[in-house]
Amino acid sequence: MNMIVPLSNLRPGESGVVINLQGGPNFRSRLYAMGLSPGATVQVVNVYNPGPVVVEVGGARLALGRGMASRVLVRKL
Repeated sequence: MNMIVPLSNLRPGESGVVINLQGGPNFRSRLYAMGLSPGATVQVVNVYNPGPVVVEVGGARLALGRGMASRVLVRKL
Protein backbone atom coordinates (compact mmCIF):
# COMPACT_ATOMS: atom_id res chain seq x y z
CA MET A 1 0.00 0.00 0.00
CA ASN A 2 1.80 3.16 -1.21
CA MET A 3 -0.28 5.82 0.49
CA ILE A 4 1.16 9.33 0.61
CA VAL A 5 0.16 11.00 3.87
CA PRO A 6 1.38 13.81 6.14
CA LEU A 7 3.96 12.64 8.68
CA SER A 8 1.56 13.74 11.43
CA ASN A 9 -0.87 10.96 10.35
CA LEU A 10 1.54 8.10 11.14
CA ARG A 11 1.21 6.22 14.43
CA PRO A 12 4.09 5.17 16.72
CA GLY A 13 6.03 2.32 15.12
CA GLU A 14 5.01 3.24 11.56
CA SER A 15 7.59 4.32 8.99
CA GLY A 16 7.61 6.28 5.77
CA VAL A 17 9.89 7.69 3.10
CA VAL A 18 9.90 11.48 2.76
CA ILE A 19 8.41 12.48 -0.60
CA ASN A 20 7.95 16.23 -0.31
CA LEU A 21 8.38 19.14 2.10
CA GLN A 22 5.55 21.65 1.70
CA GLY A 23 6.98 24.99 2.72
CA GLY A 24 9.24 27.86 1.83
CA PRO A 25 13.01 27.85 1.54
CA ASN A 26 13.59 28.50 5.27
CA PHE A 27 11.30 25.63 6.26
CA ARG A 28 12.96 23.27 3.78
CA SER A 29 16.54 24.18 4.74
CA ARG A 30 15.69 23.79 8.43
CA LEU A 31 14.37 20.25 7.85
CA TYR A 32 17.28 19.37 5.53
CA ALA A 33 19.66 20.36 8.34
CA MET A 34 17.84 17.88 10.62
CA GLY A 35 18.19 15.07 8.07
CA LEU A 36 14.61 15.23 6.79
CA SER A 37 14.94 15.41 3.03
CA PRO A 38 13.22 13.63 0.15
CA GLY A 39 14.26 9.96 0.13
CA ALA A 40 14.97 9.80 3.89
CA THR A 41 13.25 7.03 5.86
CA VAL A 42 11.57 8.19 9.08
CA GLN A 43 9.99 6.17 11.87
CA VAL A 44 7.50 7.63 14.32
CA VAL A 45 8.66 6.97 17.89
CA ASN A 46 5.88 8.70 19.79
CA VAL A 47 2.95 11.05 19.25
CA TYR A 48 1.97 13.38 22.07
CA ASN A 49 -1.63 14.50 21.82
CA PRO A 50 -1.68 17.49 21.80
CA GLY A 51 1.98 18.14 21.20
CA PRO A 52 4.93 17.12 19.08
CA VAL A 53 5.54 14.09 16.90
CA VAL A 54 8.82 12.38 17.84
CA VAL A 55 10.53 10.71 14.88
CA GLU A 56 13.77 8.89 14.26
CA VAL A 57 15.74 9.64 11.10
CA GLY A 58 19.33 8.67 10.40
CA GLY A 59 19.85 7.44 13.97
CA ALA A 60 18.74 10.76 15.51
CA ARG A 61 15.47 11.51 17.28
CA LEU A 62 13.66 14.73 16.49
CA ALA A 63 10.56 16.34 17.98
CA LEU A 64 8.51 18.13 15.33
CA GLY A 65 5.53 20.34 16.08
CA ARG A 66 2.17 19.21 14.65
CA GLY A 67 2.11 21.99 12.06
CA MET A 68 5.58 21.16 10.84
CA ALA A 69 4.90 17.40 10.75
CA SER A 70 1.72 17.98 8.75
CA ARG A 71 3.76 19.67 5.99
CA VAL A 72 6.12 16.68 5.55
CA LEU A 73 4.59 14.24 3.07
CA VAL A 74 5.70 10.60 3.33
CA ARG A 75 4.99 7.38 1.46
CA LYS A 76 3.85 4.91 4.12
CA LEU A 77 5.95 1.73 4.38
